[in-house]
Amino acid sequence: MPLCPYARSDVVRIALLDDYQGVAPSLADWSKLPEGSHVEAFRDHLKDEDAIAGRLAGYDVVVGMRERTPFPRSLLERLPNLKLLITTGGRNASFDVAAAKDRGVVVSGTRGLGAPTVDLTWGLILGLVRGIAKEDRSIREGGWQTTIGPGLEGKTLGIVGLGNLGSKVAAVGKALGMQLIAWSQNLTAERAEQSDARLVSKEQLFAEADVVTVHLVLSDRSRGLIGARELALMKSTGYLINTSRGPIIDEKALIETLENKRIAGAGLDVFDEEPLPANHPFRRLENTLLTPHIGYVTLDNYRAYYADVLEDILAFLAGNPVRTL
Repeated sequence: MPLCPYARSDVVRIALLDDYQGVAPSLADWSKLPEGSHVEAFRDHLKDEDAIAGRLAGYDVVVGMRERTPFPRSLLERLPNLKLLITTGGRNASFDVAAAKDRGVVVSGTRGLGAPTVDLTWGLILGLVRGIAKEDRSIREGGWQTTIGPGLEGKTLGIVGLGNLGSKVAAVGKALGMQLIAWSQNLTAERAEQSDARLVSKEQLFAEADVVTVHLVLSDRSRGLIGARELALMKSTGYLINTSRGPIIDEKALIETLENKRIAGAGLDVFDEEPLPANHPFRRLENTLLTPHIGYVTLDNYRAYYADVLEDILAFLAGNPVRTL
């Protein structure tokens, strides 16, 4: 339902996309928009470009929640009224910013909090290693103590990408008494030592780690970075965690590895296709712990996102766009 009624024929029309939980209307003071502005939040996710173009054709401003709905050139060319495109967060690999600029569309971002992904990473590690979800389900079904998970103290945590998020994940691993090793294309021994981690080769990391966790930005050089070769190096008792982006790991290779139980399990928050298809193999594999890309989904983060979205729109309407990409 629109948050503000139409007041005149030339009102600003704003679409808030992929509001899965139906919270966008309550997380910013949309009444600050000019009188007559029309704001509509959509809870459903559209994949078909024809359907997306049809829905958004009349909107002046479109707000995308992270990379849930891509905006390639082909779609942008079908949105004649679009003047401002906003992504939550400071970057969006699924937005064709150059194409938007070619069409005179301003693209803005927002600030956000990184720490929630660290929380979820450790939730997946602990939940997977200690069988928390399985034991919860067992208790509800009348069972008692069905799994035996390893302790983490003294085990080796392998961190792929020791940047802002990876270093925070490392700090928790250190507090739990784990040994820390790390690798990425540009990581130096000195930078690794700042997090009390040992720089190793990619091959060493996958061979030595008891838990491998991925913290890289998706790019041309990180896409498919972890494939059958790397997975084959892992211990049969090893766990793989991905809270970054699905395509960093070769999905087909990971499914085959899990189906054949060549590693102990995988905790996944991100996938090649999102939402994850109902018939996807990950949904039936018992050695996975899955969450629906909620690494950044916290009330604090959403409040920060939508406050900046509102600020972006007001600044644009005043002729002074902010946080442009």
